Amino acid sequence: MLTTRQLFLKHLALPSIYPLGIEIERAEGIYMFSPDGKKYIDLVSGVCVNNLGHRHPAIEKAVKDQVEKYMHLMVYGEMIQSPQVKLASKFAEILPSNLNSTYFVNSGSEAVDGALKLAKRYTGRTEMVGFKNSYHGSTHGAFSMLGNEEMKFAYRPLLPDLRFLGFNNFEDLNEITEKSACVLVEPIQAEAGILLPENGFLKALRQRCDETGTLLIFDEIQVGFGRTGKLFCFEHYDVVPDILCLAKAMGGGMPIGAFISDKKIMLSFTNNPEFGHITTFGGHPVSCAAALANLDVLLTEKEIIAQVEEKGLMYEEALKNHPLVKKIRRKGLLMSIELESIESNFAAMKAMLENGLITDPFFFLPNAFRIAPPLIISKEEIEMTIGLMKQVLGSI
Repeated sequence: MLTTRQLFLKHLALPSIYPLGIEIERAEGIYMFSPDGKKYIDLVSGVCVNNLGHRHPAIEKAVKDQVEKYMHLMVYGEMIQSPQVKLASKFAEILPSNLNSTYFVNSGSEAVDGALKLAKRYTGRTEMVGFKNSYHGSTHGAFSMLGNEEMKFAYRPLLPDLRFLGFNNFEDLNEITEKSACVLVEPIQAEAGILLPENGFLKALRQRCDETGTLLIFDEIQVGFGRTGKLFCFEHYDVVPDILCLAKAMGGGMPIGAFISDKKIMLSFTNNPEFGHITTFGGHPVSCAAALANLDVLLTEKEIIAQVEEKGLMYEEALKNHPLVKKIRRKGLLMSIELESIESNFAAMKAMLENGLITDPFFFLPNAFRIAPPLIISKEEIEMTIGLMKQVLGSI
């Protein structure tokens, strides 16, 4: 009889020939456990998904309670479902006034695709503007907006009428014109290795979009829900987008995404033609219940987000002067640890995995590894993981 590992390699379609390849039997908090009892510490939160850790009690209870009531009822937007209504209402309550209407989808890529369609429909324009070294997902539309030709050349032709600017390049903003339907931007470029916006760049971008009547879309799929030390990343920069894309940590471990805009903009999908954007499973009631519980915990247990900056600084201060560390980029508990070479980085990640630390590299900065642990990680656990990382780096 084939083992689970053999079946995994035989029957699962994989995106890479080098998966982590560890089998997990259960997970709780910041820990994952293999069938043989080995304990792993999740230092990437499933890539910024499990901000409250694995199987948070409030989220688990919300899922179980909703399953006992109902699961899928009808395609999205046709029936009044309490979990959707409560979650959309909560977003309208806590977000700026122009972000008052939520369209629920299943993932971050779908959120981006929906936002792009909405911008084209509302403005009547076709040109879409993105940024070099950006990553927005792998569906056809989101992938078209990928700011890296090497990753997407094999899939051309992709969407037409695209323009890519340099992140933090103020002069490039002049390329946004009255022909531009939207600008899609990560307020912090994640896969570029946590590239932060320079002082005033996002404000200058907002101003240029206002001047040209272009909709500004923020992709907060990786940086939302407390990851950077604010509930939403745009709060750091005093810039409000026209459309906000969310996913990953939104569901507390359940699959869900959303794009949020003003009701007058969102109504564009309802006519000429009707059903301008549709989804079967978007806003699944179980996922919405989980997302609402996740959001309620972040809003009520304020110390979780309040401690993010201090916790992130612990990692930065402990590792910044290590002889193998070339550079650290960080916002809150989202950071890249850049080493001297790709080879040393992959050797470090391999050794960390052997020592029970799960990390991962960046698409566009392969000589750096990501640290983005669950926000609930304790200071004692941080100290313990720092000790293990130093031990590993010292052996490279």
